[in-house]
Amino acid sequence: MDELHFQSLIYDLALILTLAAAATIIFKLLKQPVVLGYIVAGFIASPHFAFLPSVREEGNIEFWAQIGIIVLLFSLGLEFSFKKLINAGGSAIATALIIVLGMMGTGFIIGKSMGFTSVNSIFMGAMLSMSSTTIILKALTDLNMRHRKFVPGVFAVLIVEDLFAVVMMVILSSIAINKTVEGGEMIKSILSLSFFLIIWFVVGMYLIPTIFNKFRNLISDEMMLVIAMGLCFLMAIFSVESGFSMALGAFVMGSILAGTSQAERIERIINPVKDLFGAVFFISVGMMVNPQVIVQYAGTITLLSVVVIIGMIVFGTTGMLATGQPLKIAMESGFSLTQIGEFSFIIATLGTTLGVLDKSIYPIIVTVSVLTTFTTPFFIKSALPCYNFVEKHIPKRWNALLEGYSKTATADVKPAQRSLWIVIIKRNVTRLILFSVVIFAAIFLLRSYLIPLMTNVLGKMMDPKWALLLSMTVAMLVLSPFFYAIITPKINRKEREELNNNSGMGGVFVPQLVMIVVGGLLTTVFLMSLLYGFYSSLTSVVVAVIYIIALLLIFAPMARKQLYLMEKRFMSNMNERENRRTGKDNNLVSDMHLAYITVGYNCPFVGDRLKNADLRRKYGINVVDIQRNSVRYPIPTGDMRIFPGDQIGVIGTDEQIQQLLPLIEASKNNTALQPVEVKFTNFVLTDNSPLVGKRLGDTSLREDYKSMLVAVERGEEDFLELTPEIVFEEGDKIWIVGDINLMKKLK
Repeated sequence: MDELHFQSLIYDLALILTLAAAATIIFKLLKQPVVLGYIVAGFIASPHFAFLPSVREEGNIEFWAQIGIIVLLFSLGLEFSFKKLINAGGSAIATALIIVLGMMGTGFIIGKSMGFTSVNSIFMGAMLSMSSTTIILKALTDLNMRHRKFVPGVFAVLIVEDLFAVVMMVILSSIAINKTVEGGEMIKSILSLSFFLIIWFVVGMYLIPTIFNKFRNLISDEMMLVIAMGLCFLMAIFSVESGFSMALGAFVMGSILAGTSQAERIERIINPVKDLFGAVFFISVGMMVNPQVIVQYAGTITLLSVVVIIGMIVFGTTGMLATGQPLKIAMESGFSLTQIGEFSFIIATLGTTLGVLDKSIYPIIVTVSVLTTFTTPFFIKSALPCYNFVEKHIPKRWNALLEGYSKTATADVKPAQRSLWIVIIKRNVTRLILFSVVIFAAIFLLRSYLIPLMTNVLGKMMDPKWALLLSMTVAMLVLSPFFYAIITPKINRKEREELNNNSGMGGVFVPQLVMIVVGGLLTTVFLMSLLYGFYSSLTSVVVAVIYIIALLLIFAPMARKQLYLMEKRFMSNMNERENRRTGKDNNLVSDMHLAYITVGYNCPFVGDRLKNADLRRKYGINVVDIQRNSVRYPIPTGDMRIFPGDQIGVIGTDEQIQQLLPLIEASKNNTALQPVEVKFTNFVLTDNSPLVGKRLGDTSLREDYKSMLVAVERGEEDFLELTPEIVFEEGDKIWIVGDINLMKKLK
């Protein structure tokens, strides 16, 4: 039986991948996103298409599809970073919020009007509010539009939407389990999710980069693939054990690894794995397309498809306009979001698994997703024509108003115009939340495992009361740096001097005193929760007060030093990629830094020998190390050449390294290059050809037209001998090889 199951597994995998290969080639020739080819292949492989063999066990495909979801979200996490989210700023968050709330509200109203329950209507609204990062990325790549000005804004919105989707999944799980929408349960779910994300972000950023750095020279590409996928699946399992989904765990681990210096390497290594399992996932989606369901619910599917397309355009454009984007970029962004995708399927699967989603909703949503996926490329391409139409017909007053609003909303705000205390308070509130989560987790571990273990071990050597007291003392000493962090607000010397100059003593001490009091109260609560059950409430309060006083007056230097070392290590790991690139945290002597910079494809030194690049004389830096793939060349000679992808170690001052970075890393526009189709062809020169009347030696065919002349045929004569003195004439037939698009201009 096991052998038959194994054979059917291989049979199904062979069938769907073969069909997918054929379908994607066809769709590539039609210049359509290959995602559509995967979906069509899935439909052809399903039992709903009777003209070809079908998969034997749909459960096999479901198994691979679940792995596909995990790998896809892991790769999305690798492209996400908290720095990107910060850079996306309020604009992306506000836009995503407008889209999600608008589409959820619309979906809920439609669901109620169709007779669904409140829970089902909420699920429908959630499924209609999630644009597909994967489909948009594929569509923009296949249409060669990744370099367009509106694309970074769209990606920023998608990053925020992915985070909203993760939060939404947790909230929907709570709603599904309780069969109702209770504010208390929702808040509890959000707090649980926040705790899970923060604690793993802290642990991951503290440990993983340190391990990578320690064993950097031992980890080959093969080992890195095993490590990355192992961490991905380990985190997915831990997420399930914590009450969340595997997809959430995979996304979190991806986002943790995105902050390490190995992020680009991991992303490159897992790309084939992502492409394979991502293909299987979209194939599984196509298998759910049932023609009978489409016919039965044709009206509902059409309505929801129109709602998704129009709603995304309206809310997406409105969100972009509201955050100060010009009308053109706003419309291009809105027209790019006109589909639902992987998170909609995940939310639908969640509702089905929990038994709260009506059985008819899943195939309807899948069909809507397929239809909107098909239409996505057409709407992306139609954004500019629609904008041109709107621009011509919009009242001039409205247009001027939008332009003025855009300039005002996107104007830079000088740091001096901001309130310094607001900056300080925001920073310390963030620290308070972060360290509170760490303390909460530490107290849980101490009370559940470590204190009972220490008490049992020490109780064999001394009185149990003294054993408990010693265990508690050790626990409070371990927590001292974290308690010190939430009691003492962080204000640097420059900020303190500015506050003293601007507002005097009162301006410094009143808000600072409030933050100290809040931190002290919170520390008292934490200490009481640590001591609860071991000592009385009165004893816990007295111990907490004595401990806080001792911490501030006696143990402050030790706690401050430990806190400084932990924060320094954490921030260094968090910014490791940037620090390694600029050498900021790698001081050698005085102002000299050691930085590791990756050579870009457009670097002016590519192909040059080090001695010819003359970096020392021109920029004052010294090259001390070159790493090419997995091979390292310490103290390279002057005859060694520089190639794209090399990671070169340079020593220089901060100014010298900053001056050199944009030159060496010059490859930002590399992805924007259009594909060049090289072809060998011939054509006859007409009277308006730019070649007619020119000598071959004056044409610059290679430089201007990226082409090479092979032969010239004139009348009934033999082929002319190619010399620089040949003068082209009307009627000459030229045989040429090169860029087909540029060669058209020669006719």
